[in-house]
Amino acid sequence: MSPQTLTITIDPAAAEAPFEQVRTQIADQARTGTLPVGHKLPTVRGLAEELGLAANTVAKAYRALETDGVIETRGRNGSFVAAAGDAAAKEAAAAAAVYAHRAQRLGLDRAAALAAVTDALRASYDSGD
Repeated sequence: MSPQTLTITIDPAAAEAPFEQVRTQIADQARTGTLPVGHKLPTVRGLAEELGLAANTVAKAYRALETDGVIETRGRNGSFVAAAGDAAAKEAAAAAAVYAHRAQRLGLDRAAALAAVTDALRASYDSGD
C-alpha cells in the first residue's frame, strides 16, 4: 500500500448528504492523484467508524464510486482506486456524442446546442462562469 492516506471531512451542516461528501472527496483525491491508482481504500465498516457514519452511508458512496469507475472492488481483497481517467474520458465523449446527435435531430444549430451545454455545465458545477 502506498504512503498516501485518505482524508475525508464530513460537514454535518452541509447541504450535501454525507454519502455524497464521501463520494466527492474520494473521487477528487483519485482524480488529482492524491490517491494513486491501486491505492487500497479502508473497509466500508472501518471508514464508517472513522467518520462516525453508518456503514450503509459509506457503502452507498463506494457503490457510486464503483459505478463511476473511480474505484474497483476485488471481492474479499477490498476496494482500490481504479485507473478511472481513461474510462471517465471515454464515457464523457460518448455522452457528448449522443447529445450532439440529439441536438442536431432537434434542429438546434451549433450555437444553440453549445449554449445549452454551457448552461447545463454552469448549473452542474455551480461556478457561474
